[in-house]
Amino acid sequence: MLQASYPYFLANTPVSPNQSLPVYDKYSGEIATRVALADAEAIDQAIAAASAAAEPMRKLPAHKRQSILYHCVQRFEERFEELAEALCIEAGKPIKDARGEVTRLIDTFRIAAEESVRIGGEVVPMDISPRAEGYTGMWKRVPIGPCSFISPFNFPLNLAAHKVAPALAAGCPFILKPASLTPVGALIIGEILAETDLPVGAFSILPCRRDAADLFTTDDRLKLLSFTGSPEVGWDLKARAGKKPVVLELGGNAACIVDEGSDVDDAVTRIVFGAYYQSGQSCISVQRIMVHERHYEEMREKLTAAVKALKSGDPKDETTFIGPMISEKEAARLHSWVQEAKEAGARVLAGGERDGAMLQATLLENVPANTDINCQEAFGPVAILSSFSDFNAALDEVNNSDFGLQAGIFTRDIYKIQKAWDELDVGGVIIGDVPSWRVDHMPYGGVKDSGLGREGVRYAIEDMTELRLLVVRNPY
Repeated sequence: MLQASYPYFLANTPVSPNQSLPVYDKYSGEIATRVALADAEAIDQAIAAASAAAEPMRKLPAHKRQSILYHCVQRFEERFEELAEALCIEAGKPIKDARGEVTRLIDTFRIAAEESVRIGGEVVPMDISPRAEGYTGMWKRVPIGPCSFISPFNFPLNLAAHKVAPALAAGCPFILKPASLTPVGALIIGEILAETDLPVGAFSILPCRRDAADLFTTDDRLKLLSFTGSPEVGWDLKARAGKKPVVLELGGNAACIVDEGSDVDDAVTRIVFGAYYQSGQSCISVQRIMVHERHYEEMREKLTAAVKALKSGDPKDETTFIGPMISEKEAARLHSWVQEAKEAGARVLAGGERDGAMLQATLLENVPANTDINCQEAFGPVAILSSFSDFNAALDEVNNSDFGLQAGIFTRDIYKIQKAWDELDVGGVIIGDVPSWRVDHMPYGGVKDSGLGREGVRYAIEDMTELRLLVVRNPY
């Protein structure tokens, strides 16, 4: 069970000035707990503390940073079921998926611990012309300084971890704003960080309302902003961030191609997972399924049956696959998109009905190109099915989107694989699987409206550090 209330963390210290933010059980709709809510004054204090901690964090030896990260790994393992239950309640995430996310949280911190002791540099040959003879160059990475992190509701543990763990590995103090709908997981991370001997001010975790959070973006004492969330909010934050670098992990409407000669049964199994895992609330959830005409009838029949067989209900039930969406408002929004598509001529193959925050796993075909469900990010348990006859045209259709995060392709043709890698305007191409596949050390991010920069621990560390050059002249 969740605690009755949770403090926020200001400069490593739990603080409970209030219990102003209710956190709801997303399935029952009842208040599950309350958390302290930070105001603008607390955020300002956190930024000041992070600025003061920049030098002690920079001087923290790599082995100490690694030890802190390994402590987190150990404590996450010890509190595994508590973390999973918190996710299940505050995010409505089916318990099996919640346990999977805790596993990824542990993976991300373990990877960061390994990377913390191998942040290196290199020697640069300088004698490329006669005037540079006798000079030697070398560079190293130094922490960028205090970082600002804003994490989303859909992976409240692991997407916070993808910001927090690299910052600790790199030696950067940080302030984190977890999503107001799902703050508990981040606050449990704060409890565990508070057990360590990090310098005072190294971290603050501050649930707050959007109108109080402007300092996370605009304050010049913060040297980097990393945001995961909607494109509308993300690009607005970038416009207001001033001179600081910005990393954006935004939305998508990921496509998956099933080419001629593919194993249909395997593709069905993976696509059902990729489209409906955690009720489709993932920016790399399979949304557009493009099947070669040779396999279309078989794929439609098997995919429809598999989607109809998915069990919806209480996320605490071990057999539940589809839980509630994050709110009734979001479920109503996506249901209206399904209705719009139906009115425009789409056919509902499975699902399509809503009860409160519960939206049935839904599969559509014959969806007009200009409907929201095709053009925008669904971010829920809805996917659309279409056929193609020409592989090149299917690639063009994948690119016919404002988004470009990841794409999945089922094909056995090495030349088509190479062509897709060359021509798809996305951050990652996944062959033989769905675009929803991710391992936490790989470079992950998108292009176009899907974002800017890359996460994955090593690549986040690169963003959180700066190159510093040293040139030495030998006069002899």
